[in-house]
Amino acid sequence: MTEPSSVVVGESARLDEIAARLRAAVETLRPAMIAFLAELVRTPSQTGSEGAAQALIAARFRAAGLATTVREPTNEELASFAEHVTEVDSYAGRPNVVGVLRGADSGRSLILNGHIDTVEVGDRAQWSHDPLGEIADGRLYGRGSCDMKGGLATNLFAVLALQAAGLAPRGDVILQSVISEEDGGAGALAAVLHGPRADAAIITEPTRRAIVPAQGGSLMFRIHLTGRSAHGAARDEGVSAIETWAALHRGLLEFEARRNREIDHPLYRDIGNKIPINVGTLRAGSWPSSVPEWLVAEGRAGMIPGEDLQEFKKAFAAEVARIAERDPWLREHPPIVEWLDGQFAAADIPVDAPLVNAMAAAHAAIEGEPPPVQAVAYGADLRHFVLVGGMPCLMYGAGDVRLAHAPDECIELDELVAAAATIATVIAAWCGVTERSADH
Repeated sequence: MTEPSSVVVGESARLDEIAARLRAAVETLRPAMIAFLAELVRTPSQTGSEGAAQALIAARFRAAGLATTVREPTNEELASFAEHVTEVDSYAGRPNVVGVLRGADSGRSLILNGHIDTVEVGDRAQWSHDPLGEIADGRLYGRGSCDMKGGLATNLFAVLALQAAGLAPRGDVILQSVISEEDGGAGALAAVLHGPRADAAIITEPTRRAIVPAQGGSLMFRIHLTGRSAHGAARDEGVSAIETWAALHRGLLEFEARRNREIDHPLYRDIGNKIPINVGTLRAGSWPSSVPEWLVAEGRAGMIPGEDLQEFKKAFAAEVARIAERDPWLREHPPIVEWLDGQFAAADIPVDAPLVNAMAAAHAAIEGEPPPVQAVAYGADLRHFVLVGGMPCLMYGAGDVRLAHAPDECIELDELVAAAATIATVIAAWCGVTERSADH
């Protein structure tokens, strides 16, 4: 049996040659890739109910020859990170699935990560296509098609394309399908803590194939306000918690605008609202004909990389106190600020990091031009790899995040195929590849 010979891919011409082979392999696999994604979308996996879809993933990993582990996270391993993930009673029936393709020798290792969980379908009457999967106009529609079952299909078929092209990675390639990303990332965090770890990680979130080395963060907050109740017919005798909230909310939007003016992170310059403060729920009062004596507002306040989570908590609470000082009632009845679970720390890696360069080279080898490099304002699992795992990590994938969580969520199939070819190419660029003879 002939030993595999090492393929050097440092030179762009050599990478271009390998990229062409991988693109051809992905095109051959295109029908199977689309069928697999359609099957995934037909298998509901809303956060908390990921088990059936993960069983499907595990079977496909094993069929691809990956050493596959199916493991449920535990509250014990996540206990010291409770602030950063949403606490649940148990992860029983909700496993992570990890598949490892062993490297041929001593190349760099790479994690390809994606989350299996989705948000709920929502009002089906607002969908013009089947939310459990429908192909039309070159797109696959359905909940999770974009966010991010398309990314999971990308990762698996990138590995299958390597195999079909007669190439094997020199370093380990680790595929992760994780749970619970939508409510804080407990799955990815557990995968980082339990391992295996790698020299780098790529998350195939829908970035429209831009390289994203920086993700925003957010504080999840709850604010309590106190008013003074009175009969609605004598409204002026009371103090409406809703009216005092209006003043506090205006102040928070002024805080948001000031922070946007002050932020100078280079990757965030083209984002209009870099650190949104959004109030998602508002509850107040107990009776329609009474002046509301209480109000509870819940929301999230955005952060950028470089801002410390604990320090920003202090700054946010101090700003609420300053706003309250301007209002006579709030000055005497100060708001109470609480912090919710599921805090998202901001994180980034340098734009000239080796992983970014490898990803850019792979994209250019497939497309003939470099990709955009951007930041995002939302939180993601990238932070767990960078801040907890100490691994360089970026996001890159097919699909438009603006379609996620919405009716008629979809992904363009041509873009999906191109993303799989690019991820296969970045495996070659990062891990190196060996080319085996026909009899191997």
